[in-house]
Amino acid sequence: MATVVFLHAHPDDESISTGGTIARAVDEGHRVVLVVGTNGDHGETPADLAPGETLVDRRRTETERSCAVLGIHRLEWLGYADSGMTGWEQNSAPGAFVNADLDEAAARLLRIIDEEKAGVLVGYDWHGGYGHPDHIMVHKVAHAAAAQRPALSLYEATMNRDRVRQRMHAAREAGLMKEEDFWDVDGPADDGNPFGSLESEISLMVDVRAWAARKKESVTCHASQVTDSSFFLSMPDEAFVESFGWEWFIRPGDASPMREGFIV
Repeated sequence: MATVVFLHAHPDDESISTGGTIARAVDEGHRVVLVVGTNGDHGETPADLAPGETLVDRRRTETERSCAVLGIHRLEWLGYADSGMTGWEQNSAPGAFVNADLDEAAARLLRIIDEEKAGVLVGYDWHGGYGHPDHIMVHKVAHAAAAQRPALSLYEATMNRDRVRQRMHAAREAGLMKEEDFWDVDGPADDGNPFGSLESEISLMVDVRAWAARKKESVTCHASQVTDSSFFLSMPDEAFVESFGWEWFIRPGDASPMREGFIV
């Protein structure tokens, strides 16, 4: 059995992009460690914060609940602040993840990898799926760490742009998606590049349909950021499985056609 480290940018990213893969890995006997790059302090602030409770406090608690749902064995935080979206004033904050010294950030991650004797590291694709500065930083940090541990198997979580486009059109035509929730996946995302990756760029499609209910429950743990009326959670369970029952990964250096498989 392997130990897999998932590096994610913000609290809730683990649920949305890799929740099914995490739950499957746990159920198949692997040890899973979640490392979160930032504290998520620039997310949506809920109206029901208790006296003295901060958004960071709430999001840590939500992430701990998500870890319990998915079965994650260890949760660690790299200790950086949320950098905000491209162009936000938070991009220039000294403690923002995007401004971290790359060697130092990689060293923080490597300490965890070495403690765990991990064999697999999961980061993000080259533009973090949609160009968020913190997601791009995850890509850089994961590659910097992997370069120092040649035996480590590196995967990049991504989204299948072709599949997302297809499912969104189908959901809209079936009346399962509100018009205001529809968006152009081929248009510019946060950094000006299209969303996710083309199917021709993806190495691995992972079947997580049997774990979709756990994935959805994990998403609900992040209630401060994802409400019951959101596109994710308002979908009928069957439609959720169809839309989010597969997860996608790039294996750097692997030029073979996309295949069904797993990361361990």
